[in-house]
Amino acid sequence: MKRQIVTTGIILSRTDFGEADRIITVLTPDHGKLSMMARGVRKHKSKLAGGIELFSTSNITYMAGKGDLGTLVSSRLLKYYSNIVKDINRVQLGYELIKMLHKATEDSPEPEYYELLEHAYGALDDKDISLDLIRTWFQAQLLRMAGHTPNLRTDTAGDVLLPDVSYNFDPDAMTFTQHEHGRFNASHIRTLRLLFDGHAVKSLRRVTGLDDTLPAISPLVKAMLTDHIRT
Repeated sequence: MKRQIVTTGIILSRTDFGEADRIITVLTPDHGKLSMMARGVRKHKSKLAGGIELFSTSNITYMAGKGDLGTLVSSRLLKYYSNIVKDINRVQLGYELIKMLHKATEDSPEPEYYELLEHAYGALDDKDISLDLIRTWFQAQLLRMAGHTPNLRTDTAGDVLLPDVSYNFDPDAMTFTQHEHGRFNASHIRTLRLLFDGHAVKSLRRVTGLDDTLPAISPLVKAMLTDHIRT
């Protein structure tokens, strides 16, 4: 008899299969990403359906298959981030974050990726946290966790970054270079340090001046992600 495995999961994707089934991809803290068949889940009285909602965390019991596809045995909703689904813009960003993480973790992801998505859901559920901050913070964490943190201490010449100097960013060297009419100053670099230091996004919303620097920083972080991580 196959052993049943119990874990906690976040649904990354759901694909209809046959007349009543779904194939789901689940991100877990202890088993990485799992694909499993949820049989009969699209039936009206299915006991599995309520535990595999998007934008939620669930307790999941499954049986591993001979190949890559397991079988969902039971599911129980632990937390549903209800405020996300009340705002179409938050729903769209939620899908965007799932897609980014899904593609960035094609191999078996570390537990930190589960924690990252869980924190992102918590931020999306908080209507006081801006979508631009959540998106840029999430992209910075993907870069940091993949080992692509930019050099935010010294410039391309090896000199310490100074508060009264302007800089441009060298994407190949992943560091700043002095420029008389550079696009970035000390405030921008401070924002990048906060984003890449692993601070919780909920703590960043209280940082004074962040709203002023984020419009310039967000395209830079997105460009880094495009260059270094396949999303």
